[in-house]
Amino acid sequence: MGKIVCLMGKSSSGKDTIYKRLLEQDDIELKEIVTYTTRPIREGENDGVEYHFTDETQYREFLNGGRIIEERTYNTCNGDWRYFTVSDEEVDLSVQSYIMITTLEGYKKIRDFYGTGKVVPVMIKLDDGIRLQRALDREKMQSSPQYEEMCRRFLADARDFSDEKLEEAGIVQNFDNNGDLEKCIENIISYLKSNIKNV
Repeated sequence: MGKIVCLMGKSSSGKDTIYKRLLEQDDIELKEIVTYTTRPIREGENDGVEYHFTDETQYREFLNGGRIIEERTYNTCNGDWRYFTVSDEEVDLSVQSYIMITTLEGYKKIRDFYGTGKVVPVMIKLDDGIRLQRALDREKMQSSPQYEEMCRRFLADARDFSDEKLEEAGIVQNFDNNGDLEKCIENIISYLKSNIKNV
């Protein structure tokens, strides 16, 4: 029986890099769950890879069809941006384990939808100063940097991933990405091997 790995962490904590590396691990065999967003695509992103980039019309179709498992809307400096996970035939836990990047609230809704025993949380931690510098460096590379939005997201993370909220969600295992990415990934792989039965 497969499980869903929910990879979480504040912005610029290294989630995307770790996510890609975990997908490359033959001894874990995770398949990706690509979530949807209505936010504009960024330079260097590809539709169907980082996200399925969509619009409000399709979001409403999924919502009215009862197919949205979890969703969150961010009131950004550029308007409302939706992020959501859709229930579809791509996920079959009888034969495969999956991985996705989500928020803490998203993790709880995925866990409630599929069942506690079928969802494995992986929380990435990184020093806030390092995260802020990474976010700034990344934003500078955009053709139209959105510094105000970057700051909003950084401050929102402090609330969304507070120690109290992590404790409430039952997340006690964290993975430190401060300076040694390889060690962080090694620790996550070891954790997943002991928590996914089909590995």
